[in-house]
Amino acid sequence: MAYLETRGLGRDFPGVTAFNDIDLSIELGRTHILAGENGAGKSTLVKILTGTDRPSRGEVLIDGRNAADDVSLYKNVAYVPQELNLFPHMSVAENLFMPFSRTGHGGMLVNRAALADEARSYLKRFGIEADPRALVAHISVSDQQLLQIARACTNENMKVLILDEPTSSLTRVEVDRVFKVIRSLLERGLAIVFISHKMDEVFTIGDDYTVLRNGERVESGRIAEIGEADLIRAMSGRDLALDEHFRPAGPATDTIMQVRNLSGARFQDVGFELKRGEILGFAGLVGAGRSEVMQTIFGFLKAKSGAVTVDDKPWRLNDTSSSVDAGMLYLSEERKHHGIFPLLSLRENIGISILSLTKGAFGISGGRERDAVQKIIDEYGIRTAGMGKRISQLSGGNQQKAIIGRAMATRPRVLIFDEPTKGIDIRTKTEIYRIMKGLAEEGVGVILVSSEIDELKKCASRIVTMHHGRITGEFDTTTTSNETLVGAIFGTEAKANAN
Repeated sequence: MAYLETRGLGRDFPGVTAFNDIDLSIELGRTHILAGENGAGKSTLVKILTGTDRPSRGEVLIDGRNAADDVSLYKNVAYVPQELNLFPHMSVAENLFMPFSRTGHGGMLVNRAALADEARSYLKRFGIEADPRALVAHISVSDQQLLQIARACTNENMKVLILDEPTSSLTRVEVDRVFKVIRSLLERGLAIVFISHKMDEVFTIGDDYTVLRNGERVESGRIAEIGEADLIRAMSGRDLALDEHFRPAGPATDTIMQVRNLSGARFQDVGFELKRGEILGFAGLVGAGRSEVMQTIFGFLKAKSGAVTVDDKPWRLNDTSSSVDAGMLYLSEERKHHGIFPLLSLRENIGISILSLTKGAFGISGGRERDAVQKIIDEYGIRTAGMGKRISQLSGGNQQKAIIGRAMATRPRVLIFDEPTKGIDIRTKTEIYRIMKGLAEEGVGVILVSSEIDELKKCASRIVTMHHGRITGEFDTTTTSNETLVGAIFGTEAKANAN
């Protein structure tokens, strides 16, 4: 019997219908996969299921009762968002029990010692390897993700937990930790709604599924009764080649960037070469130092020692402005924090980086800006109702394509992609892979940092592996097994070079 149910649910916004006539049935003790491409209506549906938005029609039933008649029923539904939503400069325990009034720790004063003591049982149950008094900014990303789930579970009324892309930045090992927690919650009789674009995870953890496409429910059933290709077809409305690769055609040529003995925050003595015409992949566990290396090369983080050359010329470290001026761009995995201006329109987000193309005699030419922005929208297939639409209202995949298009308008020599397909559906992933391949074939030096080995093997010409801040291997993609790569990621393989 369904504990959480929707009947004929619909939601309209001015000039657009987010979804229509959605029937959903969530059972306790089971994991329900909510599948669909970016923009299919999943986010709006989740807002209604958690009571933060109201439907235009239809009803939400929780424990057999209409939530419109008793909004307190929404306390039984908890939600963990895709983006980390923690207070980095507060302790693990403080984050776990906030807001304090909800968890019984309110009042004039908060007893931090009691807070830490109570937190320990939650941290043990959820496998969080952190001290309750540690600042969240100092714990691993995987522990932060688990902390968000644990915080949701401090709600004693919770019967349904909605997880939105909970593993988008995690490696296989960290994903296994999350799945262990999910299974323990299922054993306690809770229901899990799991949103993910990673098919291996869907088929590992899922029991039931519902597919949304273009705001409509197109299919639902038991996971055991559908195959991967059929599920992808239901989501996208078309067949996709799952074994297609996107490695650049033709041989890599001269060296475009060389890194020698570079050391910085969380990494030591890193050296590698990036060749023109290739995509160079970087693999490693979360916290291995991959992003820190790239952020140091770009200038976000300070280098302690070492040197970088681009086209045989010394590179100026510790200066992001100099990096941009010299033709290097870093596309962060945290789109909302480092990639976009969420309160500005799509036109403004793109236009701010192409001022040299839109300047007129008396400032910015509106006509030139519109033409240049529209060209990027067309070239990169950005799906939007108009360039005046706020960029934060676009799907994650379209935001990412806008960031890439904006970057390419400046004609960079080196482009660093850090987890570029985080939280993005399979079809849009394919579009971004093709964009990266095309850029490399045009002579741009491309670096791809990814937690997904399959993604790296599809796109990268070579893969550099890191463990605990050091390079453990460099491998030719076409001749290296997944087992070898995993061994190097865990630091159990001798340094190898398969070129």
